[in-house]
Amino acid sequence: MDATINEVCELIGGVLSHGDGDIRLIGFASLEDATGSQLSFYASEKFEASLKKTAAAAIIISEGLDGSEAKDSVFIKVPDAALAFDRIVLEYGEKPPEFVPGLASGSHVDSSASFDASKVSVLPGAVVLKNATIGDGTCIQAGAVVGERVTIGKDCDIGPNVTIREGCIIGDRVIIHGGTVIGGDGFGYEFENGRHRKVDQMGIVRIESDVEIGSSTTIDRARFGETVIGEGTKIDNQVQIGHNAIIGKHCIIVAQCGISGSAKLGNYVTLAARVGVAGHIEIADQVTVGGKSGVISSITEPGGTYFGYPAKPMKETLRNEMRIKKLGGLLNRVKGLEKRLEGLDVDK
Repeated sequence: MDATINEVCELIGGVLSHGDGDIRLIGFASLEDATGSQLSFYASEKFEASLKKTAAAAIIISEGLDGSEAKDSVFIKVPDAALAFDRIVLEYGEKPPEFVPGLASGSHVDSSASFDASKVSVLPGAVVLKNATIGDGTCIQAGAVVGERVTIGKDCDIGPNVTIREGCIIGDRVIIHGGTVIGGDGFGYEFENGRHRKVDQMGIVRIESDVEIGSSTTIDRARFGETVIGEGTKIDNQVQIGHNAIIGKHCIIVAQCGISGSAKLGNYVTLAARVGVAGHIEIADQVTVGGKSGVISSITEPGGTYFGYPAKPMKETLRNEMRIKKLGGLLNRVKGLEKRLEGLDVDK
């Protein structure tokens, strides 16, 4: 970034509340990290402590908020500081690689694969195997492997070193970040004659349109049928989804969640970080599960927030935790009563 405060104001339609608009900005950062030559933003009073300490040269601030704590910063007033800052990031941040159609040197594409080479980008080291189908506008980045009979829709971004195993189906406008594996074998074994016998995993993964999947996530192929990720669902990094799981539409699944085989999530479900979901259970629509919780039985009522292990309605969990905190005091009271009783002559 290299722009004056006045140029930033013009770009985001802001109003300079005070200070010198000719100051030149050479970067942007959070309130905590910004230096005296950088731009930041203030969109919520919960960041007031950071505002007091910031060294930012200029701050984009939402209308209705008081920024007087940052006396040395120039303020740019806008209706929504977070949205305005996003505009700055898009303008001055690191741009994604330009889409360049064609097959790069060093890529390998089987002659039976179906796609329009003038409308698809396959980068160096990428591999597209037999009878794969790739839609227009899709980019297969360096080192990615598209397996046999895979179908990928239009305008997808298949990140570096992504693996999509045979037969899997990817919808339109899907983003899969680097290192993710789609359609690896589900974890299935039968114990026979003192040994673990592998159960064949013969199904696929189907990812519907407008899904985004973070780095190093694994989504196992079904034992039979399909493992499904519903339209519009967003999955963070390092998530494990087991075979035959069904994830509904527009769900949010945050980092390091584990969803066991044949679990079924409804639409608009949110799993915070490190939630575990047991196999063969259901979670109803619009349920939110708090971080590090364990869902070991079905949640059948739509809506509501659940927390803890085992996950229960948030109010119930908090109430039980308060009761546990009081146990130490109650124990001391009981010990005190016991001592008093020991000093009494109950026969009189």
